[in-house]
Amino acid sequence: MDANYKNQNNPIRVVMLPWLAYGHITPYLELAKKLTTRNFIIYLCSTPATLTSIEKKITAKLSQSIKLVPLLLPNLPDLPRKFHTTNGLPPHLMPRLKEAFDSSVEDFSYILSDIKPDLLIYDFQAWAPLVAKEQNIPAVQFITNSTTMSCFTFHYYKNPSIEFPFPEIYYRDYESSNMKGLLESANNPKDREIVFRVVERSCNIVLIKGFREIEGKYIDYVSSIVGKKFVPVGPLVQEPNPNENDDEISLDILSWLDKKENKSTVFVSFGSEYFLTKEDMDEIACGLELSQINFIWVLKFPKDNANRDNEILLEKKLPKGFLGRVGNRGKILVGWAPQTKILEHSAIGGFVSHCGWNSVMESMHFGVPIIAVPMQIDQPFIARLVEEVGVGVEVLRDKNRMLHRDSLATVIKQVVFEDCGASVRQRAADMREKLKAKGDEEIDEVVKELVGLCNKSSTKK
Repeated sequence: MDANYKNQNNPIRVVMLPWLAYGHITPYLELAKKLTTRNFIIYLCSTPATLTSIEKKITAKLSQSIKLVPLLLPNLPDLPRKFHTTNGLPPHLMPRLKEAFDSSVEDFSYILSDIKPDLLIYDFQAWAPLVAKEQNIPAVQFITNSTTMSCFTFHYYKNPSIEFPFPEIYYRDYESSNMKGLLESANNPKDREIVFRVVERSCNIVLIKGFREIEGKYIDYVSSIVGKKFVPVGPLVQEPNPNENDDEISLDILSWLDKKENKSTVFVSFGSEYFLTKEDMDEIACGLELSQINFIWVLKFPKDNANRDNEILLEKKLPKGFLGRVGNRGKILVGWAPQTKILEHSAIGGFVSHCGWNSVMESMHFGVPIIAVPMQIDQPFIARLVEEVGVGVEVLRDKNRMLHRDSLATVIKQVVFEDCGASVRQRAADMREKLKAKGDEEIDEVVKELVGLCNKSSTKK
């Protein structure tokens, strides 16, 4: 038998079940693409509303080895099927979506029994590995968040009374941030049980997005806490396809960027699921105005705003007169932008980012320095990691966690063109070359672990 494959003539068949978010299904898809080049067939299972976001990325060639499998959730009165995804979901409906997803156990069991895969790769659904176990299918968790967040989470859920050993990724002021809530949750026995239940049901290993060069010590530490081997899968960044026909929005953006000078523009985005508060939106707008730098800003609003005229919506949401004052120096988009195509453009000199893990990986991949403006959950940890690695600078908030325009403008100018930011720009450029040289070396280790697991499972059947 070949060391890299279960059987050259019998590919490994894997069902993947990510959480219903674009930031989750995207890395699952990128992992699927990597595995299909190593004799795997992937069945990517999610709701139709979530699968819609990646359908166009499944080319005719990929469709032979990556199958999209719809999972139908209950069509609840306050949660119609168009809302069976977190993308644009009004925040008050998030608990209902989780409830609907958890109620799909029986339907997912039917899917597994029909496909009869060799392996399940799941996200943070505690019920998924149990369904697989009932059918003698090994299950492996794939965490799409950073290891720094997992490191902190598992440390405090396992040892809440012991000081966290990595102050470099600790919140600067946890009492006024959401770390306080995390610490309170970590001291709750019920919450600790839920967190560990998900990871403990993973067979021997846990896959995690990232690479050892920037998170090696955190990977080793979390492995020792959990008692399972955490295996990094690499950055999993989708390369822009030069042969893909651009839509009207992409063509307009790229044409606008083509007219800007090299490294003269910042890209501003806070992810596909976060909705800025009015206070933060005002400070960001005024900070961009004060910086005097070109910018592309992607704004997200809940789906109940989807049918409104975008120009009217922006005039209402942004500071009075802002659009007129910035003129052609700024471009604002509502809802979506071709992020990787923007980041790879030569005119982009910085990324004003919430520090979602996918965005940080893309920024490193394309060598774009980061102006870190973390908002919630794992993002403050990642912002600290970004500074530790040297590829960005965080915009500090005040003691009340308020963002200020002057601070944002100062960091933007520092990172993009001032002499004091030269080391950050160079480090970002060096990171791009390092990742290019690494290629897919993490995937080789992932394949080795998965093949070994499947082979071990098959001998027990």
